[in-house]
Amino acid sequence: MSDVILPVIDLDVFLRYRTSPDAEPYLQECKKASDALITYGALLLHDSRVSEDDNNTFLDLIEDYFAQPEPLLKEDERPELGYQVGVTLENTEKPKCAVDEPCLKVIARLDPAERPLDITAHSPDPKCRFFWKMSEKPPYETLYPALNAPNVVPKAEGIRERWTPIMEKWGTSMKTAVEGLAEMAAVGLGLPRETFKEAGRYGPHLLAPTASDLVKYGEKDTILAGFHTDLNFLTIHGRSRYPGLNIWARNNGKRIAVKFPPTGRYLLVQAGKQLEHLSGGLIKAGFHEVVVNDATLQSIEKRKSEHPDRPLIRISSTFFWHLSSDYDLAPIPELRDKARSLRADTINLGKVDLDEETTYEPMKVGQQVQNELRHIALMA
Repeated sequence: MSDVILPVIDLDVFLRYRTSPDAEPYLQECKKASDALITYGALLLHDSRVSEDDNNTFLDLIEDYFAQPEPLLKEDERPELGYQVGVTLENTEKPKCAVDEPCLKVIARLDPAERPLDITAHSPDPKCRFFWKMSEKPPYETLYPALNAPNVVPKAEGIRERWTPIMEKWGTSMKTAVEGLAEMAAVGLGLPRETFKEAGRYGPHLLAPTASDLVKYGEKDTILAGFHTDLNFLTIHGRSRYPGLNIWARNNGKRIAVKFPPTGRYLLVQAGKQLEHLSGGLIKAGFHEVVVNDATLQSIEKRKSEHPDRPLIRISSTFFWHLSSDYDLAPIPELRDKARSLRADTINLGKVDLDEETTYEPMKVGQQVQNELRHIALMA
C-alpha cells in the first residue's frame, strides 16, 4: 500500500482566471489537472464553493433511506431500465473484473503486495445504490430513452419531503465542480475549453450514492465493491464517513488508500471509460475497490460511540458525469497520437506488453454504456 498523496487541483484558480485564459496561473493549474489524470487517473479537487454541511445533510438522508425495510426499498427498483434510476439492492451488481480477462491480466501484472482483495470468487457486490438523474433534457429525440428515464422519488414519510431538495442541492454542487474540472482538463490537453463539457451537456449524469450495511458487512477484508473501473466520463466523490476506498496509480501500479485532507472543501475525481475512449487511452480509467480495512473499523467504533442512534451504513457520496448518450464516441486524433507516443515510451521502459494495445471502436455513447451494463449484470 502506497503513501502517495494525490495531486490537489485548485478549481478556485481556474474560476478566478477564466476570463484571462492566457494567464500563467490558469494555464499551469489546467496542465496540472490533465497531467494528474494521465499519471494517476485521479486527483483531489479543491472547490471553495462546496459546503461540507450539504454533504453531511446528504449523507444523513441516504443513511435514513437505506435504513428502511427491504420491501419499501424494492418499490423503488427499476430493473426494466437497467437500474439506471431508483434503487439497486445488495448482491445485484457484479464486479466486471471477476470474469473479464483483460482486467484479470491487469491484476496479474501488479506486484502481489499491491493487488486488490481476491475477487475471482467474489459474488455480486454487497452494496446497494440509488441513481438520481441530474440531466438536462436534450432538444432532440434520444436513441437511448432507458438511459434517460425520469427519476424515482421514495414514498416514505419523513424521507419524501426532504428527498428532492437535498439531492438536487448536493448533486448540483458536485456536477458544477466536475464540469469545471472537465474544462480544466480540456485546456491542459491543448483542446478548446468547452470540448468535454459540451460533449456531456445532455449526458444522463447521476448522483449515485452507494450504501453498505456495516452491521452485516463490517468484518475486516470484506469487499464492498470489487476491483473495477467506472463506465462514465468522470466520477466525483464527496467525503465519506468511513474510509475503505483504494485506487491504483496508472504510472506505477501502486495501491493508494484515498485520504482526504482532514478539513476543507475537497472532492475526489476519477477518470472513467468514456474519457479513456475519447482520449484514445492517453488517460486511462482508474481501477478502484472499496473494502473494510483497519481504518474503516476505527471509524465504525468512533461512529458507534459518538452517534449511537444513527444507522451504521457506509454511504459513498458519488456522482457519475456522462457524455451525452447520442454523442459519437471516438478518439480525438491529437489525443490518440499523444497516447501512442506515451505508450511507445512505456514499451521502451519494459512496462507494457506489445500485444496489448486497446482498440477504441467508434460508437454512440449510449451503446458503450449498454455494453458495460451487460458486463456488470445490470442490463440483459
